[in-house]
Amino acid sequence: MSEPLEPGLYIVATPIGNLGDLTVRAADTLRRADLVLAEDKRVTARLLHHAEATTRMQAYHDHSSEAERDAILSRLSSEAIALVSDAGTPLISDPGYKLVRAARAAGHQVRTVPGPCAAIAALTLAGLPTDRFLFLGFLPAKAKARADAIEEVAAIRASLVLYESGPRLGDSLSALASGLGDREAAVIREITKLHEETATGTLSHLAARYAEVAPKGEIVIVVGPPFAPDAATDDQLDQALKVALSSMTPSRAAAHVAEQLQLPRKRVYARALALGTDE
Repeated sequence: MSEPLEPGLYIVATPIGNLGDLTVRAADTLRRADLVLAEDKRVTARLLHHAEATTRMQAYHDHSSEAERDAILSRLSSEAIALVSDAGTPLISDPGYKLVRAARAAGHQVRTVPGPCAAIAALTLAGLPTDRFLFLGFLPAKAKARADAIEEVAAIRASLVLYESGPRLGDSLSALASGLGDREAAVIREITKLHEETATGTLSHLAARYAEVAPKGEIVIVVGPPFAPDAATDDQLDQALKVALSSMTPSRAAAHVAEQLQLPRKRVYARALALGTDE
């Protein structure tokens, strides 16, 4: 019989689609824990069966009360409790941080059992810079709030990683193109599953691809960083201006693109006027 785990909270990463990605240590932790906190017990039941674990489960999710959290905390001094999400690494666009914070504040041991994470896996598939990246979770559903959220990160010189659902994908890609310019991007879905797919191109190209038919499955969007200062080509400037001019006056479009590409506003405005004349 295995030795019991030391009391404390164990943050256990689980597969994001392929059960074969469950690590040996994660499976061992799930078997030896006294309790597994599950986002959805029906989903976690299949995982525990795969791990040959008979550990008791308890639901813990966004709607769990403070009283439920306190009850869990009261057990951590004498029991090993594992926290899992439906897929991937807990706390990454999933509930749990309040429990971790409270457990540490109360002096309990908190340990991680690392493993799969859709955001990190998507970065490895996108073929875009990974030296600096920012995870944004899900964009707001309403157009104004979504545009505001995109504007907040437009000048950040890093790749952006977002989660999205199929029905919202086309609108989100269009909003990203409008707010960020026509950057290089990738849409990755069904990671580690049978129909895993990576589509790459500019944001406008991807928005057009997914405008009519919403793809199925779990989706990650990766957007490349802004163009380097003074390095934007004429073609890149024209692409960014055409996107901006579709919803802005030449003056506003020039100001937006000049800040985005770190180019002189006078040059950008002149080109915006020329593009307007050409059309």
